[in-house]
Amino acid sequence: MQQKARFSIDGMTCQACANRIEKVLNKKDFISEAGVNFASEEAQISFDGNRTTAEEIAGIIEKTGYHATLQTDDAPAEIKETHIGWRLWLLFAINIPFIIGMAGMMSGHHHWMMPAMWQFALASIVQLWLAVPFYKSAWASIKGGLANMDVLVTIGTVAIYLYSVFMLFSHRAMGHDGMAHVYFEAGVMVIGFVSLGKFLEERAKKHSLNSLGLLLKLTPKNVNVQREGRWQSLPLNQVQIGDIIRANHGERIAADGIVASGNGWADESHLTGESQPEAKTAGSKVLAGAMMTDGSIVYRAEQLGSQTLLGDMMSALSEAQGSKAPIARVADKVAAVFVPVVVGIAALTFLITWYISADWVNALMNAVAVLVIACPCALGLATPAAIMVGMGKAVNHGIWFKDAAAMEEAAHVDAVVLDKTGTLTQGRPQVAAVWLPSESAYSEADLYRAAAAVEQNAAHPLANAIVKAALERLPDIPESRNAKTEAGAGIAAEVSGFGRVKVGKPEWCGLTLPEDAAEIWQIASIVAVSVNDVPAGAFALADELKTDSAEAIGRLKAHGIDVYVMSGDHQSVVAYIAAQLGIAHAQGNMSPRNKAAAVQKLRNSGKTVAMVGDGINDAPALAAANVSFAMKGGADVAEHTASATLMQHSVNQMVDALLVSRATLKNIKQNLFFAFIYNVLGIPLAAFGFLNPIIAGAAMALSSISVLSNAMRLKWVKID
Repeated sequence: MQQKARFSIDGMTCQACANRIEKVLNKKDFISEAGVNFASEEAQISFDGNRTTAEEIAGIIEKTGYHATLQTDDAPAEIKETHIGWRLWLLFAINIPFIIGMAGMMSGHHHWMMPAMWQFALASIVQLWLAVPFYKSAWASIKGGLANMDVLVTIGTVAIYLYSVFMLFSHRAMGHDGMAHVYFEAGVMVIGFVSLGKFLEERAKKHSLNSLGLLLKLTPKNVNVQREGRWQSLPLNQVQIGDIIRANHGERIAADGIVASGNGWADESHLTGESQPEAKTAGSKVLAGAMMTDGSIVYRAEQLGSQTLLGDMMSALSEAQGSKAPIARVADKVAAVFVPVVVGIAALTFLITWYISADWVNALMNAVAVLVIACPCALGLATPAAIMVGMGKAVNHGIWFKDAAAMEEAAHVDAVVLDKTGTLTQGRPQVAAVWLPSESAYSEADLYRAAAAVEQNAAHPLANAIVKAALERLPDIPESRNAKTEAGAGIAAEVSGFGRVKVGKPEWCGLTLPEDAAEIWQIASIVAVSVNDVPAGAFALADELKTDSAEAIGRLKAHGIDVYVMSGDHQSVVAYIAAQLGIAHAQGNMSPRNKAAAVQKLRNSGKTVAMVGDGINDAPALAAANVSFAMKGGADVAEHTASATLMQHSVNQMVDALLVSRATLKNIKQNLFFAFIYNVLGIPLAAFGFLNPIIAGAAMALSSISVLSNAMRLKWVKID
């Protein structure tokens, strides 16, 4: 039995750590797939539930030297505040006299440097105590068969410290100028800079990159609940389904529910990406996390915590941010061999420099600089940091990507296939005309009664329109049984007083409209009805274009994306809608199989295809596309098949998704360039003696920060 589990992992210091955990997990035959994301500090694991448990997998991770905590929908990972700890404060304090001494030496004031024994005392505190976490991480990494960044820092700083101790106590440290030629300051300042860099990196990952922290703050800590006939302020975790809750102006909704009384306006942009507040009156649905911008309402809690739409979004975002994009494999492959290669370059630097200059001290400093300047962290953060920000930006626009691979694929889309009903049009068609054959044995009321009895078993917008129209005209609708859907054709059922009734496409119902039918029958969607395989009549349903459809098509064209409309509706209706929007490629009368085949044909021609739809009949085409978008609230099968979900029923939001994906992929490539160019330039400069270990340590810390800062730019990239 295949199961999935998500773990938060503490203790990773660079991408090599993530690679090591992945390597250990993927060797287990009961684990089908394991992915570890360094930026989000999460592992996503698929395993055989009959052979192991999530707890046992956590134990395996623990044995590799890291702490693993199982994440559940009911207990999402909390974003802990990142504070400067006492260890970092003490490192700062010890670094101050060394920084002053270095400044003095650079300005000609050599006496600013502390006496050698003082330097030894302070450096020993750092190297033998404050640097212990580096040693533990390095040792655990080496035992696991993969070397991480801490291995480089440990080798470099220990080498400097041991050299300086040897020179000091062998009395070789005093030069002709009376100064002690020791380099304690290099080790101390490298440990200080790297520790500061790790802190800033951690804070950026936890707060600046991760959108989950903001989502966690959307639900109130305390709510006004009616208990025992009076209002009480209770913690959110004490609220139960069925509780009556009050939300006033300026307060947030605590649960998904239904308004019982009152009225007001609620901002639900955190879920839908729609900036306009929604009016709330008795019977309206409210969503957890929404802000009451005006008025006051009383509502009944129907869904709490992880069961709310907000909880569902947090779970989806967490899973998506923790997944890996295919482009990340480039950095992973480099990171896997990075540290051993750097150690080899450092060793060669030492030997060659010593051979050429006959100065083993200079050779040692150059080798240490090579070790310290190298930074696999920047490589490891390049892709996941951008993915985390990009996913958060997509959610802010009301777009839920299932994983990073879908987001990367969406960035390459150059052809979009759109369904018509509910995608380009409002999806709220109305009956515009009714047609009965001259020899029909049924009245218009009979036609409504028979059709509605069958259509109440369907979820399609056209079916809903017929049922709604029937309820407005008739006192009741007869019962139906044995309903059966014929994908792409219609639905049939046994209806009391009629027999076997089929409702759907005219050809499926055996109905042919007269050639001289009014214009409405040429441009409207047609739903035919047959009773016991005898044509009984038809409905013409008109549907208006969505207000933003024309704008969305214009944006797609502006970005060089070809647009296609494929619909099961009549060709004349589809062509009419396409002409209004300026779409050149429009096909009607398409079955689900035909849609999927047409999408596959586009892919075979070299196109990267995105499909947008919301119905059961769209599922095969959604599955056939490179990347697919389903509308939230549409058919479940469409949502499950799609690569991403759009919270608004809007093509414009799909365009936002493509543009966010393009911006994210561009940012990933920039990050990879910065990370690679940093090491390509930095390592040779250090090897040739142009960087001392202190500058190298500061530069290494800055490399990760620069990649994270570039990723954070995505938050402010304009999507148009």
